[in-house]
Amino acid sequence: MRGVAVLGILAINITGFWGPSLASFSPALPHADPGGVGWFALSFVVFEGKMRALFTLLFGASMMLFVEATERRGFNPDAMQARRLLWLAVFGYAHYLLLWWGDILFPYALCGLAALALRRLDPAALVVIGLTLFTVSHGMDSLGDLAGIAAEQRVLSGHGTPAEVAEQAGMMARIAASIADDTRILDAGFIEAIRLRLSIAPFLPFSTTLSTLTETLPLMLIGMALHRSGFFAGAWSERALRRVAACGIGTGGAITLALLAWLWMHGFPPRAMFAAMGDLSALPHLLMALGYAALLMLLWPKLAQLGAGRRLAAAGRCAFTNYLGTTVLMAGFFSGWGLGLGPDLPRAWLPAFVLLGWAAMLAWPEWWLARFAQGPLEAAWRRLTWLGAAR
Repeated sequence: MRGVAVLGILAINITGFWGPSLASFSPALPHADPGGVGWFALSFVVFEGKMRALFTLLFGASMMLFVEATERRGFNPDAMQARRLLWLAVFGYAHYLLLWWGDILFPYALCGLAALALRRLDPAALVVIGLTLFTVSHGMDSLGDLAGIAAEQRVLSGHGTPAEVAEQAGMMARIAASIADDTRILDAGFIEAIRLRLSIAPFLPFSTTLSTLTETLPLMLIGMALHRSGFFAGAWSERALRRVAACGIGTGGAITLALLAWLWMHGFPPRAMFAAMGDLSALPHLLMALGYAALLMLLWPKLAQLGAGRRLAAAGRCAFTNYLGTTVLMAGFFSGWGLGLGPDLPRAWLPAFVLLGWAAMLAWPEWWLARFAQGPLEAAWRRLTWLGAAR
């Protein structure tokens, strides 16, 4: 399951490697690219938000696995998990500073510390807290989003008030400035890109954590609850898994398709796109992630017998190395210190690089794990976590 998630995350991240960060929000940014609309639509429906949500659920479950393993060894599980998460924060900030703006490790580390404080609650309490925080925060923000979308439509149709017109113009100016800053970093050499990140947005990982807190923390809590309910260990009945898969993918997919249809018909207006990639899609993201998880649990007994299934499992066991490794690979293709393909390559070519990245992530882990217990970065993270640990 982790292998599917890390492969799926690349399908979303590829746009952020290729162009400015806001290109991930719309096929019309940084400029209209009709040839890339099909890829955007496919990734929006199948991958966007769903794979990150799946990965976050699994991260919450993995925190519980680490706690259980630490307790068996006789160590303080909370202290060791905190050390583990703080090292993850170091990896995450280095990932951002050295390579790419879209790091998720730093937010995972800080949100993980908050989730750690709640780990002793029973599964029902974890789900209630997680779903309450998730639905209330995204629901309230969605009301504001809908008002903003209505105002944007009035402006675009020529019926906006002077205040609405000014607000829309200010947003477009901020979009242009963001694209210009990101393009400078994308086109820069390695050292210059680091200098620009430090001068333009040195605290971006912290602001990303705050902006994603009401998604990341609740999903971690739900992942913890799923682990303790035996979901990932195969304790759920096939009937229950089928229901979750059908309801999650069916309902979440229908909402996502309806949202995509409206956006496409209206030319992907920017304010609506930001809302659609965030709060308005929060519920379908969660539903489809749960549906994907249930479907993979149903398929795993058969997948485990196949070479493709074994390669996926190995890729998941090396997810940390694969996640950071694909950043290095794709930055090498698109950044100014690499091949610099970003400015010249049409968006429609991005699926080819996704397939290349998938091939790379699947090619090496099975061979590596036959010789070593963990992936290289997984092993480094483990050594740092346990360095100097004492009972």
